[in-house]
Amino acid sequence: MSHTAHIPSHRKPRQRASKSALRAGVAGGFLSTIAVAGAAGPAQAEPVTQTIEMPTITDGLSTAVAASAQATQQVALDLETRASEDAAAEKAAKTAKKAHAEAVREAEAEKKAEAAAKAKAKAEAEERAERASRTAERTTLSASSGSSDSGSSASAPSSSSNVSGSAASIVAFAKAQVGDAYVSGGTGPNAWDCSGLVQAAYRTAGIDLPRVSQSQSTAGTQVSLDNLQPGDILYWGGAGSAYHVAIYVGGGEFVGAQNSSTGTVQRSLDYDRPTGAVRVL
Repeated sequence: MSHTAHIPSHRKPRQRASKSALRAGVAGGFLSTIAVAGAAGPAQAEPVTQTIEMPTITDGLSTAVAASAQATQQVALDLETRASEDAAAEKAAKTAKKAHAEAVREAEAEKKAEAAAKAKAKAEAEERAERASRTAERTTLSASSGSSDSGSSASAPSSSSNVSGSAASIVAFAKAQVGDAYVSGGTGPNAWDCSGLVQAAYRTAGIDLPRVSQSQSTAGTQVSLDNLQPGDILYWGGAGSAYHVAIYVGGGEFVGAQNSSTGTVQRSLDYDRPTGAVRVL
């Protein structure tokens, strides 16, 4: 073999400059991308060193879940029961309140009825006492008249047939009210007390009398019961302290608003003889 023969070289062929530049650019771009990504990430990021495993459903866990569900259901039942009990208690309270109010109303009604009964009994007792007082006054007056007029005959009272003028007006008005009711404090036109009737009768004749019987019993001249004239005012009790008055209408009779039982009546003097009389006309 010739010493000048070509011996192959073990060196790699020299690359071209363009390929080297391309490879350098690609590598530089990749490294730059890694650098930017690293800078954009969290500065204190820690590597994940642990893996969280999900619990495995076992028989114990199933039992616990079932027990929790049962407890929740029991709580719901307890709340429902308590709500029912509260509703029942509220309803019972309303019923008791209503019953109490009804009992109070009934008690008040009974109290009013009892008061009315007592007032009626009192009025009846006062009426009986008044009648008894009138009887006693009449007895006393009769005894007094008998002793002062011994042996003399009493003249007969004037008859209403001879009434005229103001007396006729007073008598006519009084008689027209017979049958009207008696009401304490009544002044007409359909209910009267004794002095209210007398006052209204005299007003028809243009005469204004005091309102009460005590004052009316002294409003005129005292006259004897044996010398009465129609239109005279009769009174029961003392002059100035009389408790009842009426109007003499002649013929031995009077008209008066007696009491709540009889109302306004026309009666004989013997029915309830008066204590005295006054003449205003």
